[in-house]
Amino acid sequence: MSKDTLSPDKLEHLHHLAREAAGRAYAPYSRFPVGAALLTEDGRMFVGCNVENAAYPLGLCAERSAVSAMVVGGGGKIVAAVVYTPTPTPASPCGACRQVLHEFGPQATVYSYCEGSAVAVHPLPTLLPEAFGPENLA
Repeated sequence: MSKDTLSPDKLEHLHHLAREAAGRAYAPYSRFPVGAALLTEDGRMFVGCNVENAAYPLGLCAERSAVSAMVVGGGGKIVAAVVYTPTPTPASPCGACRQVLHEFGPQATVYSYCEGSAVAVHPLPTLLPEAFGPENLA
């Protein structure tokens, strides 16, 4: 499956999964629940949510949580990442999440959904230009 074959129905399903995951987030400190859903090249979907910690730097973002679930589930190449935030406008993944998404899907498309009607759509290379990746270690 390529990112070009992402149907509107599949994208809406990923949006639903990301929003549902945000509802399970553990965000007692920021009160900013985030959910993420990933689609792999072979059609599998993985979800994650942010998990905060009283020691703030130990918190885990939703996107990295979803990547961890994907790795545990057998890995794969990410073709699409959907992020949901309960905000009036779409929020983009943080820098650390962009880097981790690049590791498993350097050409993935990132869809950012929110409570409002706007959806931000960005090819990952535009969010992380001149990215550092496995090819740099060869």
